[in-house]
Amino acid sequence: MNIVDMHCDTISALYKMKKEGRAGSLRENGLHMDLEKMKRGGYLLQNFALFVHLPSFENPLEGVLEMADLYYQEMEKNADLIRPVTCWEDVERNRNEGRMSAMLTVEEGGVCKGNPAFLRTLYRLGVRMLTLTWNFPNELGWPNLEQPGEKDGKDFVPDFRKANRSQGLTETGFAFVEEMERLGMVVDVSHLSDAGFYDVARVSKKPFVASHSDARTVCGWCRNMDDDMIRQLAQKGGVMGLNYCPDFLTEAAEGEHVRGTIAAVVEHARHIINVGGSECLGLGSDFDGISTHEELPDASCMPLLADAFGKAGFTGTQIDKILYGNVLRVYREVIG
Repeated sequence: MNIVDMHCDTISALYKMKKEGRAGSLRENGLHMDLEKMKRGGYLLQNFALFVHLPSFENPLEGVLEMADLYYQEMEKNADLIRPVTCWEDVERNRNEGRMSAMLTVEEGGVCKGNPAFLRTLYRLGVRMLTLTWNFPNELGWPNLEQPGEKDGKDFVPDFRKANRSQGLTETGFAFVEEMERLGMVVDVSHLSDAGFYDVARVSKKPFVASHSDARTVCGWCRNMDDDMIRQLAQKGGVMGLNYCPDFLTEAAEGEHVRGTIAAVVEHARHIINVGGSECLGLGSDFDGISTHEELPDASCMPLLADAFGKAGFTGTQIDKILYGNVLRVYREVIG
Protein backbone atom coordinates (compact mmCIF):
# COMPACT_ATOMS: atom_id res chain seq x y z
CA MET A 1 0.00 0.00 0.00
CA ASN A 2 0.96 3.63 -0.46
CA ILE A 3 -0.98 5.79 2.00
CA VAL A 4 -0.72 9.57 1.64
CA ASP A 5 -2.51 11.51 4.39
CA MET A 6 -2.86 15.30 4.15
CA HIS A 7 -3.42 16.06 7.84
CA CYS A 8 -2.64 14.89 11.36
CA ASP A 9 -2.00 16.81 14.60
CA THR A 10 0.55 14.40 16.06
CA ILE A 11 3.44 16.87 16.38
CA SER A 12 1.19 19.30 18.23
CA ALA A 13 0.06 16.47 20.52
CA LEU A 14 3.69 15.51 21.23
CA TYR A 15 4.50 19.18 21.87
CA LYS A 16 1.71 19.36 24.44
CA MET A 17 2.94 16.17 26.10
CA LYS A 18 6.44 17.61 26.31
CA LYS A 19 5.14 20.85 27.86
CA GLU A 20 3.27 18.79 30.46
CA GLY A 21 6.35 16.72 31.29
CA ARG A 22 5.00 13.51 29.79
CA ALA A 23 7.13 11.17 27.70
CA GLY A 24 6.31 10.65 24.05
CA SER A 25 8.09 10.17 20.75
CA LEU A 26 7.12 10.01 17.12
CA ARG A 27 8.51 6.49 16.81
CA GLU A 28 6.08 4.93 19.29
CA ASN A 29 3.42 6.45 21.50
CA GLY A 30 -0.16 6.03 22.68
CA LEU A 31 -1.55 8.45 20.10
CA HIS A 32 -3.40 7.71 16.87
CA MET A 33 -0.22 8.18 14.85
CA ASP A 34 3.34 6.98 15.28
CA LEU A 35 5.98 5.55 12.97
CA GLU A 36 5.44 1.95 14.00
CA LYS A 37 1.70 2.25 13.30
CA MET A 38 2.45 4.00 10.00
CA LYS A 39 4.72 1.13 8.91
CA ARG A 40 1.94 -1.37 9.61
CA GLY A 41 -0.55 0.87 7.80
CA GLY A 42 1.50 1.07 4.61
CA TYR A 43 2.28 4.80 4.65
CA LEU A 44 4.23 6.53 1.92
CA LEU A 45 3.77 10.16 3.02
CA GLN A 46 2.25 11.86 6.04
CA ASN A 47 1.62 15.59 6.38
CA PHE A 48 2.44 16.67 9.93
CA ALA A 49 0.55 19.82 10.87
CA LEU A 50 1.84 22.33 13.39
CA PHE A 51 -1.49 23.28 14.96
CA VAL A 52 -1.55 26.47 17.00
CA HIS A 53 -4.57 27.29 19.16
CA LEU A 54 -4.34 31.07 18.99
CA PRO A 55 -5.83 31.98 22.40
CA SER A 56 -3.39 29.62 24.15
CA PHE A 57 -0.26 31.38 22.88
CA GLU A 58 0.96 34.83 23.80
CA ASN A 59 3.17 34.61 20.72
CA PRO A 60 1.73 32.13 18.18
CA LEU A 61 4.75 32.44 15.87
CA GLU A 62 7.04 31.44 18.73
CA GLY A 63 4.82 28.43 19.36
CA VAL A 64 4.89 27.25 15.77
CA LEU A 65 8.69 27.60 15.66
CA GLU A 66 9.03 25.49 18.80
CA MET A 67 6.81 22.82 17.22
CA ALA A 68 8.89 22.93 14.04
CA ASP A 69 12.00 22.36 16.14
CA LEU A 70 10.36 19.32 17.77
CA TYR A 71 9.40 18.01 14.31
CA TYR A 72 12.99 18.21 13.07
CA GLN A 73 14.33 16.63 16.25
CA GLU A 74 12.02 13.68 15.65
CA MET A 75 13.04 13.49 11.99
CA GLU A 76 16.71 13.29 13.00
CA LYS A 77 16.04 10.62 15.63
CA ASN A 78 14.09 8.47 13.20
CA ALA A 79 15.95 8.96 9.92
CA ASP A 80 16.09 5.20 9.45
CA LEU A 81 12.30 5.13 8.98
CA ILE A 82 11.22 8.56 7.75
CA ARG A 83 12.72 11.72 6.30
CA PRO A 84 11.30 15.19 5.62
CA VAL A 85 10.41 16.22 2.09
CA THR A 86 10.06 19.61 0.46
CA CYS A 87 9.63 18.58 -3.18
CA TRP A 88 8.46 15.67 -5.31
CA GLU A 89 11.97 14.34 -5.88
CA ASP A 90 12.39 13.90 -2.10
CA VAL A 91 9.33 11.65 -1.98
CA GLU A 92 10.62 9.52 -4.83
CA ARG A 93 14.06 9.22 -3.27
CA ASN A 94 12.65 8.15 0.09
CA ARG A 95 10.38 5.59 -1.58
CA ASN A 96 13.30 4.14 -3.55
CA GLU A 97 15.34 3.91 -0.35
CA GLY A 98 12.52 2.19 1.56
CA ARG A 99 11.72 5.11 3.86
CA MET A 100 8.50 6.95 4.57
CA SER A 101 8.19 10.68 3.91
CA ALA A 102 7.04 13.55 6.14
CA MET A 103 5.76 16.89 4.89
CA LEU A 104 5.56 19.86 7.26
CA THR A 105 2.35 21.92 7.28
CA VAL A 106 0.84 24.64 9.49
CA GLU A 107 -2.77 24.67 10.66
CA GLU A 108 -3.60 28.29 11.50
CA GLY A 109 -2.61 31.11 9.17
CA GLY A 110 -2.80 33.51 12.10
CA VAL A 111 0.71 32.50 13.17
CA CYS A 112 2.01 34.74 10.36
CA LYS A 113 0.30 37.83 11.85
CA GLY A 114 -0.49 38.96 8.33
CA ASN A 115 3.21 39.39 7.55
CA PRO A 116 4.31 37.75 4.27
CA ALA A 117 7.90 37.71 5.54
CA PHE A 118 6.81 35.21 8.20
CA LEU A 119 5.08 33.13 5.52
CA ARG A 120 8.27 33.02 3.48
CA THR A 121 10.25 32.11 6.60
CA LEU A 122 7.93 29.16 7.24
CA TYR A 123 8.45 28.09 3.63
CA ARG A 124 12.22 28.18 4.13
CA LEU A 125 11.73 25.97 7.21
CA GLY A 126 10.08 23.37 4.98
CA VAL A 127 6.39 24.20 5.38
CA ARG A 128 4.60 23.25 2.16
CA MET A 129 0.93 23.68 3.12
CA LEU A 130 -0.88 26.32 5.17
CA THR A 131 -4.45 26.06 6.49
CA LEU A 132 -5.60 29.67 6.16
CA THR A 133 -7.74 29.67 9.32
CA TRP A 134 -8.65 27.38 12.16
CA ASN A 135 -11.78 28.22 14.17
CA PHE A 136 -10.92 31.86 14.88
CA PRO A 137 -10.86 34.90 12.60
CA ASN A 138 -7.34 36.02 11.77
CA GLU A 139 -5.57 38.49 9.49
CA LEU A 140 -6.28 36.28 6.46
CA GLY A 141 -9.99 35.58 6.78
CA TRP A 142 -12.92 34.05 8.62
CA PRO A 143 -13.64 30.46 9.63
CA ASN A 144 -16.96 28.65 9.45
CA LEU A 145 -17.49 28.62 13.23
CA GLU A 146 -18.08 32.31 13.75
CA GLN A 147 -20.86 34.39 12.29
CA PRO A 148 -21.20 38.10 11.56
CA GLY A 149 -22.00 40.04 14.72
CA GLU A 150 -21.52 37.10 17.07
CA LYS A 151 -19.22 37.37 20.03
CA ASP A 152 -15.93 35.53 20.15
CA GLY A 153 -14.47 34.28 23.42
CA LYS A 154 -15.86 32.47 26.45
CA ASP A 155 -19.49 33.34 25.76
CA PHE A 156 -19.41 32.27 22.12
CA VAL A 157 -21.14 28.96 21.38
CA PRO A 158 -20.74 28.04 17.70
CA ASP A 159 -23.54 26.59 15.64
CA PHE A 160 -21.88 23.66 13.91
CA ARG A 161 -24.68 23.46 11.34
CA LYS A 162 -24.48 27.10 10.26
CA ALA A 163 -21.93 28.04 7.61
CA ASN A 164 -20.49 31.56 7.32
CA ARG A 165 -21.44 32.62 3.82
CA SER A 166 -20.72 36.35 4.07
CA GLN A 167 -17.22 36.83 5.54
CA GLY A 168 -14.36 35.50 3.46
CA LEU A 169 -10.75 36.44 2.83
CA THR A 170 -9.32 39.79 3.81
CA GLU A 171 -7.12 41.78 1.44
CA THR A 172 -4.16 40.27 3.28
CA GLY A 173 -5.67 36.83 2.73
CA PHE A 174 -5.86 37.38 -1.02
CA ALA A 175 -2.22 38.51 -0.99
CA PHE A 176 -1.20 35.38 0.94
CA VAL A 177 -2.91 33.07 -1.56
CA GLU A 178 -1.01 34.75 -4.37
CA GLU A 179 2.29 34.54 -2.50
CA MET A 180 1.75 30.92 -1.52
CA GLU A 181 1.18 29.97 -5.14
CA ARG A 182 4.31 31.85 -6.15
CA LEU A 183 6.37 30.06 -3.51
CA GLY A 184 4.97 26.60 -4.21
CA MET A 185 2.97 26.19 -0.99
CA VAL A 186 -0.41 24.43 -1.07
CA VAL A 187 -3.41 26.54 -0.03
CA ASP A 188 -5.63 24.62 2.42
CA VAL A 189 -9.26 25.74 2.86
CA SER A 190 -10.34 23.30 5.59
CA HIS A 191 -11.94 25.35 8.42
CA LEU A 192 -12.26 28.39 6.14
CA SER A 193 -15.72 29.99 5.79
CA ASP A 194 -17.85 29.19 2.76
CA ALA A 195 -17.31 32.77 1.56
CA GLY A 196 -13.57 32.31 1.95
CA PHE A 197 -13.67 29.07 -0.02
CA TYR A 198 -15.31 30.85 -2.95
CA ASP A 199 -12.75 33.64 -2.70
CA VAL A 200 -9.93 31.11 -3.03
CA ALA A 201 -11.71 29.28 -5.85
CA ARG A 202 -12.14 32.54 -7.74
CA VAL A 203 -8.56 33.81 -7.55
CA SER A 204 -6.43 30.67 -7.35
CA LYS A 205 -4.36 29.77 -10.40
CA LYS A 206 -3.19 26.41 -9.07
CA PRO A 207 -4.99 23.46 -7.44
CA PHE A 208 -5.78 23.93 -3.76
CA VAL A 209 -6.97 21.45 -1.13
CA ALA A 210 -9.38 20.94 1.74
CA SER A 211 -6.96 18.75 3.63
CA HIS A 212 -9.41 17.26 6.15
CA SER A 213 -13.07 17.82 5.24
CA ASP A 214 -16.01 15.54 4.43
CA ALA A 215 -19.28 15.94 2.49
CA ARG A 216 -21.92 18.24 3.99
CA THR A 217 -24.76 16.53 2.10
CA VAL A 218 -24.00 13.31 3.97
CA CYS A 219 -23.35 14.97 7.34
CA GLY A 220 -24.39 18.57 7.82
CA TRP A 221 -21.55 19.95 9.91
CA CYS A 222 -20.32 23.25 8.48
CA ARG A 223 -16.73 21.93 8.57
CA ASN A 224 -17.75 19.72 5.67
CA MET A 225 -18.10 20.88 2.06
CA ASP A 226 -21.36 21.16 0.14
CA ASP A 227 -21.79 19.76 -3.36
CA ASP A 228 -21.15 23.01 -5.19
CA MET A 229 -17.89 23.49 -3.27
CA ILE A 230 -16.85 19.93 -4.13
CA ARG A 231 -17.51 20.58 -7.81
CA GLN A 232 -15.57 23.84 -7.78
CA LEU A 233 -12.64 22.23 -5.97
CA ALA A 234 -12.62 19.47 -8.58
CA GLN A 235 -12.77 21.96 -11.46
CA LYS A 236 -9.65 23.62 -10.05
CA GLY A 237 -7.86 20.27 -9.96
CA GLY A 238 -7.90 20.22 -6.18
CA VAL A 239 -8.37 17.42 -3.65
CA MET A 240 -10.26 17.04 -0.38
CA GLY A 241 -9.11 14.62 2.30
CA LEU A 242 -11.53 12.27 4.06
CA ASN A 243 -11.64 13.21 7.74
CA TYR A 244 -12.22 10.31 10.15
CA CYS A 245 -13.82 12.45 12.88
CA PRO A 246 -16.98 10.51 13.84
CA ASP A 247 -19.02 13.70 14.28
CA PHE A 248 -18.17 14.84 10.74
CA LEU A 249 -19.18 11.48 9.28
CA THR A 250 -22.54 10.59 10.78
CA GLU A 251 -25.66 12.60 11.63
CA ALA A 252 -26.61 12.29 15.29
CA ALA A 253 -28.86 13.95 17.83
CA GLU A 254 -27.28 16.54 20.12
CA GLY A 255 -25.35 14.80 22.87
CA GLU A 256 -25.49 11.40 21.16
CA HIS A 257 -22.19 9.51 21.01
CA VAL A 258 -21.01 8.75 17.48
CA ARG A 259 -18.70 5.77 17.44
CA GLY A 260 -17.29 6.04 13.93
CA THR A 261 -17.71 3.36 11.26
CA ILE A 262 -15.76 2.49 8.15
CA ALA A 263 -19.08 2.33 6.28
CA ALA A 264 -19.59 6.04 6.99
CA VAL A 265 -16.18 6.90 5.52
CA VAL A 266 -17.04 4.86 2.43
CA GLU A 267 -20.40 6.64 2.13
CA HIS A 268 -18.70 10.05 2.09
CA ALA A 269 -16.15 8.83 -0.44
CA ARG A 270 -18.86 7.55 -2.76
CA HIS A 271 -20.81 10.80 -2.55
CA ILE A 272 -17.74 12.97 -3.18
CA ILE A 273 -16.73 10.93 -6.23
CA ASN A 274 -20.29 11.01 -7.56
CA VAL A 275 -20.31 14.81 -7.28
CA GLY A 276 -16.74 15.77 -8.16
CA GLY A 277 -15.28 12.75 -9.93
CA SER A 278 -12.49 10.34 -9.08
CA GLU A 279 -9.73 12.97 -9.21
CA CYS A 280 -10.81 15.13 -6.26
CA LEU A 281 -10.62 12.77 -3.29
CA GLY A 282 -7.80 11.76 -0.96
CA LEU A 283 -7.20 11.10 2.74
CA GLY A 284 -6.99 13.63 5.57
CA SER A 285 -7.43 11.59 8.73
CA ASP A 286 -7.09 14.42 11.31
CA PHE A 287 -5.54 11.80 13.59
CA ASP A 288 -4.58 13.17 17.02
CA GLY A 289 -6.87 16.13 16.43
CA ILE A 290 -10.16 14.22 16.70
CA SER A 291 -11.94 11.80 18.97
CA THR A 292 -11.06 8.20 18.24
CA HIS A 293 -12.85 6.54 15.34
CA GLU A 294 -13.75 3.13 16.76
CA GLU A 295 -13.24 1.13 13.53
CA LEU A 296 -10.21 3.16 12.36
CA PRO A 297 -8.60 3.85 15.74
CA ASP A 298 -5.09 4.56 14.49
CA ALA A 299 -2.75 4.70 11.51
CA SER A 300 -2.16 0.96 11.44
CA CYS A 301 -5.75 0.36 10.28
CA MET A 302 -5.48 1.74 6.75
CA PRO A 303 -5.60 -1.74 5.14
CA LEU A 304 -9.11 -2.08 6.61
CA LEU A 305 -10.19 1.09 4.82
CA ALA A 306 -8.64 0.02 1.52
CA ASP A 307 -10.35 -3.35 1.81
CA ALA A 308 -13.70 -1.66 2.53
CA PHE A 309 -13.38 0.46 -0.61
CA GLY A 310 -12.83 -2.71 -2.63
CA LYS A 311 -15.80 -4.52 -1.08
CA ALA A 312 -17.98 -1.45 -1.76
CA GLY A 313 -17.28 -1.71 -5.49
CA PHE A 314 -14.65 0.98 -5.97
CA THR A 315 -12.28 0.07 -8.80
CA GLY A 316 -8.59 -0.51 -8.21
CA THR A 317 -7.80 2.71 -10.04
CA GLN A 318 -10.25 4.67 -7.89
CA ILE A 319 -8.80 3.21 -4.69
CA ASP A 320 -5.23 4.05 -5.72
CA LYS A 321 -6.27 7.63 -6.48
CA ILE A 322 -7.95 8.03 -3.08
CA LEU A 323 -5.15 6.43 -1.08
CA TYR A 324 -2.30 8.35 -2.69
CA GLY A 325 -2.54 9.23 -6.38
CA ASN A 326 -4.67 12.37 -6.34
CA VAL A 327 -2.75 14.08 -3.55
CA LEU A 328 0.60 13.29 -5.14
CA ARG A 329 -0.64 14.79 -8.40
CA VAL A 330 -1.43 18.07 -6.65
CA TYR A 331 1.94 18.07 -4.91
CA ARG A 332 3.80 17.52 -8.16
CA GLU A 333 1.93 20.41 -9.75
CA VAL A 334 2.02 22.92 -6.89
CA ILE A 335 5.14 22.13 -4.85
CA GLY A 336 7.32 20.87 -7.68
